[in-house]
Amino acid sequence: MEMQVTIKTKLKISNSEIAWSFSKTMEQYRQACNYVSEYIFNNDFDMKQSRLNKELYTKLRNLFSLKSQMAQSVIRTVIARYKTVKTQMARRPYKYQDQNTGEWYREVRDLTWLHKPISFNRPQVDLQRNRDWSYLSSGQLSINTLDGRVKVDPICRGFNQYLDGTWKFGLAKLLKSSGKWYLHISATKEVADFNKQTVKHVVGLDRGLRFLATSYDEQGKTAFFDGQAIMRKRAKYQKLRATLQAKGTKSAKRRLKKLSGRENRWISDVNHCLSKTLVQKYGANTLFVLENLNDVSFERTDLPKALRNQNKSWAFYQLEQFLTYKAHLHNSEVVEVSAKYTSQRCPKCGVIKKDNRNHEKHEYHCDNCGYRSNDDRIGAMNIQLLGTQYISGQEQPKFELTTNA
Repeated sequence: MEMQVTIKTKLKISNSEIAWSFSKTMEQYRQACNYVSEYIFNNDFDMKQSRLNKELYTKLRNLFSLKSQMAQSVIRTVIARYKTVKTQMARRPYKYQDQNTGEWYREVRDLTWLHKPISFNRPQVDLQRNRDWSYLSSGQLSINTLDGRVKVDPICRGFNQYLDGTWKFGLAKLLKSSGKWYLHISATKEVADFNKQTVKHVVGLDRGLRFLATSYDEQGKTAFFDGQAIMRKRAKYQKLRATLQAKGTKSAKRRLKKLSGRENRWISDVNHCLSKTLVQKYGANTLFVLENLNDVSFERTDLPKALRNQNKSWAFYQLEQFLTYKAHLHNSEVVEVSAKYTSQRCPKCGVIKKDNRNHEKHEYHCDNCGYRSNDDRIGAMNIQLLGTQYISGQEQPKFELTTNA
């Protein structure tokens, strides 16, 4: 099995000429991406590489002075962005309420819902390994620009661990952030395939807002990862953002941009720390079982309008990605199971009843067998059971609605 990580290394620029070459290359690349994006939007979202290459390759080279490989990379970059947006739209269907019946409906969205081409606003450039960038024996990085190749020194703690011969470098992204230059390098490594026969732990993970994660393992042990302090901090970000948006000045907009970056970095750090803690807690040969949160909303209509936004969701997809690649490094795996009835089913007698869960008290009380526990723990217990069924050979385990034990 192949796993992939992104190495983020800072670049030490020795003179202003190199910085100028980087800036010029990234800006031309950005404009070329917008050119291709507009073409795709105006041509029924045709994303076949060969057809786009035949139609746009020469134009990209002539209009934007791009080198051969960069022209190819522009097309790949835009196709990848449209595919990402397509996936994101499918994961977030359009919700609307019938004014007559009051019922809520969801409609799956696709790229035809876009009202304008995807815009590339941030200057950056994708660089192909060996063609556009390479790692030299001197320890420097050689990076191609529109003015030719330049050599820069990478500043990255722990970079040597990727030079042991087991890692393979791939695409790199050149970008500038807060006045500093960075190269994000994709690296892949072959790791042993996950073997169900060697599983030591099956851990059910219920994700939410009150607790970012609640885990339950095969030994009946439960761990809660509190999310209250995190939600309070997110509420502060929301309040500050609303204040700046109300001002609407240029300085306020600059602060909003910085605030957004700061919040995103903080969210990523929280998810990194949580996923690392989970992997270290359970060790190698662990199956982490998550519920599929597509079409699942954490929106709370019982809260004041000012408080609903920060209680709506968390970057759970990012958390899943972080947990997956960290698990693979420890010969573990992450699987998704159906979220249906995981919060409504009694893990002791199997009865599924929505009213057994008390949202206000955060408690589940089965009126059939009398079992009582924290509602997040109930979810984790049911998810863990689906994980054991997966280990037993069921590829897509799920609960079916029943009212009897």
